[in-house]
Amino acid sequence: MPAQHTRRAVLGASIALAGTGVLTACAGRDVTADHSAMNHPAPSGTTVPEGYVSPDGPEVAAAEQRRGAGPEREVTLTATPSRLDLGGGHTVSSWAYGDRLPGKEIRVTAGDTLALTLANHLPQPTSMHWHGLALRNDMDGVPGLTQRAVEAGADFTYRFTVPDPGTYWFHPHSGVQLDRGLYAPLIVDDPKEPLGYDKEWIVVLDDWVDGVDGSTPDAVLQELTGGNGHSGHAMQSTASPASGGPSRMLTGATSELLGGDAGDVAYPYYLVNGRVPEDPSAFTARPGDRIRLRIINAGGDTAFRVALGGHRMTVTHTDGFPVRHTTTDALLIGMGERYDVLVTAGDGVFPLTALAEGKKASAMAVLRTGSGAAPGASVRPKELDGELVTADRLSPDASVALAAREPDRTVRMRLTGSMEAYDWAFDRKPYTADQRHPVKAGERVRMEFHNPTAMWHPIHLHGHTFALSGGAAGARKDTAIVLPRQTLTVDFDADNPGLWMLHCHNLYHAEAGMMTVLGYRL
Repeated sequence: MPAQHTRRAVLGASIALAGTGVLTACAGRDVTADHSAMNHPAPSGTTVPEGYVSPDGPEVAAAEQRRGAGPEREVTLTATPSRLDLGGGHTVSSWAYGDRLPGKEIRVTAGDTLALTLANHLPQPTSMHWHGLALRNDMDGVPGLTQRAVEAGADFTYRFTVPDPGTYWFHPHSGVQLDRGLYAPLIVDDPKEPLGYDKEWIVVLDDWVDGVDGSTPDAVLQELTGGNGHSGHAMQSTASPASGGPSRMLTGATSELLGGDAGDVAYPYYLVNGRVPEDPSAFTARPGDRIRLRIINAGGDTAFRVALGGHRMTVTHTDGFPVRHTTTDALLIGMGERYDVLVTAGDGVFPLTALAEGKKASAMAVLRTGSGAAPGASVRPKELDGELVTADRLSPDASVALAAREPDRTVRMRLTGSMEAYDWAFDRKPYTADQRHPVKAGERVRMEFHNPTAMWHPIHLHGHTFALSGGAAGARKDTAIVLPRQTLTVDFDADNPGLWMLHCHNLYHAEAGMMTVLGYRL
């Protein structure tokens, strides 16, 4: 067993996962969930319904063996309560990795073995999810599904082969902890990097509420759901949170780009690399430098429209995978999405502006290649209103294009719920850990997401990348926006056995119930 449990405390008791599952209609077959009462315990502390691959079963180990085991990179990381300086005189009490915001990036080379020991100094159990990686299932970091939670005062070692180069990140998959400061980039270098550039700028976008006027993400969730999470039906929210702090309910915010409501939460701050726009972080280069920007949206509830004043951007990757180079003025980035772009730096001081789409606010950082004053916090470069690239306009690089093939199975899901009831779910069934949408290894799986709601949803699949548009033509991604009253179709190859979370990456939608599980059948 590759996971090494705590040296200081015993991890929590086993979590029983029942044998019943949720099912969806699949093309060419009648798929039913397994209802066997015979469960076998997995060493991770979960139980798995008979007939499904266990997160640490031999099928998972065999898949990891096929990926190989390169040089080992050992890292120790501490999750701890911290005082964080957001700039501009704003200091908050929150939680962070290693007392930094964002946490320091981890850098490995594709094929390496990462052995990261997470030391939990928080007052709650936590976990670590490796967003976008096709890693072994028992290292995916979903408590109650693939592992026990890492209890307060405990350690846990995540050990796995890092398969694909690209821009990734990590964060908890425990409650609403992501909406604190618990996130950091994971950069996987390509040993045969085809891009040529002089400098690299990692840009992490965030919406911030924790520690501001007594607000916490848990109080925000309570206000939105009326106190109910995915374990029960969400009731209409109260006018203000039980904490007595200000209401964080966002009303009247709409976006034409997002097709309706912009979001649910009125955040007091929007950040780039942990700084408010009044006191921005700065990146220094020389005129003419070719800069690779790796842009990550770590927000809980906000899509960002991003532009670099005075520059055009060439999109080279989305969600870690290369695309045919596409030039644009601006990008729309949903929660959990990543984009890599190249720019050739001009001479001067330029704003990198991340507009909180539909929320009448923005975040900003500065590119400095010459003398001059930094732009004001409210600057709106004209590029924000110029040509815009969204994921559906991108085509995969030939090296990663999904081969053309008819689907063996189609999984259809309706995205359901409303802001008023806050009962977000798939097919009106709030998440429980016993759900299973069955797939089998070797299948080409098509997923169709129909969204009749008035809200957009960034849907994230763990452990896989999919091709947009239901075939080989679309960009390879692991997170994609489903607009209101639209249907998104994606294809992926079932080549990574286990139990894999599928969910909305709006953190509050997920915690209200918009999560489910794809399970590999034996």
